[in-house]
Amino acid sequence: MEYRQLGASGLKVPALSFGAGTFGGQGPLFGAWGSTDAAEARRMVDICLEAGITMFDTADVYSAGASEEVLGEAIKGRRDQILISTKTSLPMGEGPGDAGSSRSRLIRATDDALRRLGTDYIDLFQMHAFDAATPVEEVLSTLDQLVRAGKIRYTGVSNFSGWHLMKSLAAADRHGYPRYVAHQVYYSLVGRDYEWELMPLGLDQGVGALVWSPLGWGRLTGKVRRGRPLPAGSRLHRTAEYGPPVADDHLYRVVDVLDEIAEETGRTVPQIAINWLLRRPTVSSVIIGARDEAQLRENIGAIGWTLTPDQLTRLNEASAKAAPYPYFPYERQQPFTRLNPPAVLP
Repeated sequence: MEYRQLGASGLKVPALSFGAGTFGGQGPLFGAWGSTDAAEARRMVDICLEAGITMFDTADVYSAGASEEVLGEAIKGRRDQILISTKTSLPMGEGPGDAGSSRSRLIRATDDALRRLGTDYIDLFQMHAFDAATPVEEVLSTLDQLVRAGKIRYTGVSNFSGWHLMKSLAAADRHGYPRYVAHQVYYSLVGRDYEWELMPLGLDQGVGALVWSPLGWGRLTGKVRRGRPLPAGSRLHRTAEYGPPVADDHLYRVVDVLDEIAEETGRTVPQIAINWLLRRPTVSSVIIGARDEAQLRENIGAIGWTLTPDQLTRLNEASAKAAPYPYFPYERQQPFTRLNPPAVLP
């Protein structure tokens, strides 16, 4: 396993990490993802550790806390071998204090996560969404307090816009609070919006990307192809409305190239899609999930080999989409690109 720096921090993380969204299996969304119990989860953790995957990502909202509980059971006796990444901010109930990133919510959410996970510290604690109702200084000062108390070690965010993240980083610098070192983002061959603003921001500010849904919300499994009905077992039947939309013509253009490269390399479509992400700037770790052992082992096979420059170019071209304003001049107009060379804007 390759290990990478998490943004500009001193923390090293595996290039592949494991997403525990399939643990617990409660509710319409997470029940469709999977329903791994503690015994199955222990086996998944075993396989991950054998492969050098030492970071496990979850969130309080995953199956209403059950994911954290199952992960906690699965790692008993080996806490010192792993990194735990979890998230909070999204609603956990209907009460006024059950959502957001206020001081009271963050303190309670941290203690609840520690209890469910069966540990006394969290390696990476992330804001799952930007809370527009809470001043960023309140969020950051509370996280600083939690770091000083030893309950969390590093902080990050997920699903922030560029101005959300930059405002937070500027406030952290101004007041001397810990900076966010990670941004957990949606990024895939059929979803490259991350590159327009958040990737350049990550390069400039030292924020590493932790990629969620690297297979485009289940569309790059190798089972969704042009001219064929959606497979009966696809989770997209139940979860498509929750995920990022993808136009059919764009999806099939990418899948056609993935199929070609699968023929050339003997690798599977998911392995190629994940390997492409591992070559992208700012990516510290790609979060893989799995319903079962076979799926996990297939995804682990995405590492340890490299796509050729020609294959990367074909994937880049097939998956490219025109950037919206104000980004497109920086891609296509020489006066703009002269001021923003590829080292800054990939």
